[in-house]
Formats: sequence, structure tokens, C-alpha cells
Amino acid sequence: MAPDFRVNFLVIGVQKAGTTALHDYLREHPDVALPDVKEVHYFDDETQDWARPDHSAYHRRFAGPDRPARGEVTPIYVYWPNSLERIRLYNPDMRLVLILRDPVERAWSHWRMERARGVETHDFSWCIREGRARLEAADPPGFHREFSYVERGFYGRQVERLFGLFPREQAMILTSGELDADPGAVMARLSRFLEIGPPPPLAPRRAHVGAAIEGAQLLPADVEHLRGLYRDDDRRLKSLTGISFA
Repeated sequence: MAPDFRVNFLVIGVQKAGTTALHDYLREHPDVALPDVKEVHYFDDETQDWARPDHSAYHRRFAGPDRPARGEVTPIYVYWPNSLERIRLYNPDMRLVLILRDPVERAWSHWRMERARGVETHDFSWCIREGRARLEAADPPGFHREFSYVERGFYGRQVERLFGLFPREQAMILTSGELDADPGAVMARLSRFLEIGPPPPLAPRRAHVGAAIEGAQLLPADVEHLRGLYRDDDRRLKSLTGISFA
């Protein structure tokens, strides 16, 4: 039988919820093989020929000692259209890890990152209201890699799609609060989920904490607006996972 070089686990989201810290913890695990970069952006790559995919270049990203868990961390996968469908075609037995953060905090942190990078020039209040119309002109329509402050926070919708494609036992869903509070416990749980040995002792860490933007603050009216947008979706998330940020 030919060796199976397929990746067998992915951290699929969400952005600004602690995926970089989780990646760093995974890198310390002796049973985990990771690629040379954190975010490979393979299954959201629209330049690939997905009708006849050649995964050899992707597999070469994982060159090194053969380890039982082979995976990567690209938090756009749960949000980007067709990514989960491509993952299922690639490996229907894939283990999927999803870490969630309060969607209002996530949106605010996302905006601060894009503003600090110089990608975003508008204020947060405009972005979460009128600015959402920008996504309709994107390719594909309704999705945007940078300006999706609000849209990435509809977790219920994304989890429902995930569970429609993969058995629930192949998904591990946690929150950024759990990772911050006890990374050792989260990594122990993740190791059991991936069916590998226990993790080494871990020193808590935080990575890519959003930069402060001079003169910018999260306004109560913006929080209220976003809570209203997310209310029904949060109910859906709770019914699917038991997790609620309301």
C-alpha cells in the first residue's frame, strides 16, 4: 500500500481568536508535523485547478520527520466559500478544529488589524454598517479577505455548513477564552481528539494582540448594532454547539 501523505487535521478558524497561539502550541508537540508557514492558504486558493487538483506541492510543505498528526492552521477556511467542500473531497476523514471568539470582539480586533496595516481607511462604525456593501462588489460576491469584519462572525451559519459536510465527531470546537484560561487543558483535549500522545508542558502565550489605534474606541452603539445582527445566528450556534456569546 502506498504511503498516505494527506494532511489529517486542520485548524479552520476563526481569525483573531487565538489561532496563532494555538499554532505555536502545536509546534511544540512532538507528534505534530506542521508546514513551514502558519497559514498555507491552500483550500481557499482560487488559482488552483480544483477540477483536477494536484496536491503534491501542498504535501511538500510538510517535508520532515513522519509524525502521526499532519496539519496546518489557516483560519479563513471556515469562512471562505468552497473551502470546506474542497477539504472534504481531499480527505473526508479530516479532523477539524474551530476556535471561536465573541464575534463583536473579533470584529473590533479584525478592524484594528486592517487599520494598522493601512488596508482599511474608514472608521469602525462605517465599516460595520455602510461598509458591508463593499463585499457585494468582491470576487466572489459577498466575501472579502480583509473587509469581512461582520460576516466572519456568523458562526452559527458556518458551523451548520461544517456539520452538513463532516460528521460532528470529526470537529472540535472551543473558545478563545478556554485557550487563554488553560492552554494545557485545551492541548490535552486536542491531543486526545487527534489520537496522539499528551502535549509537553506549555507556557501560556498570546500572539498578534491587536494594535491600539489612536483615537479609536469601541462605541456602545456599535456593540448594540452588532449584537442585534448576530442575535439569531447566536441562537443557531447555541443549538448546534451549546456555545453562546449573547
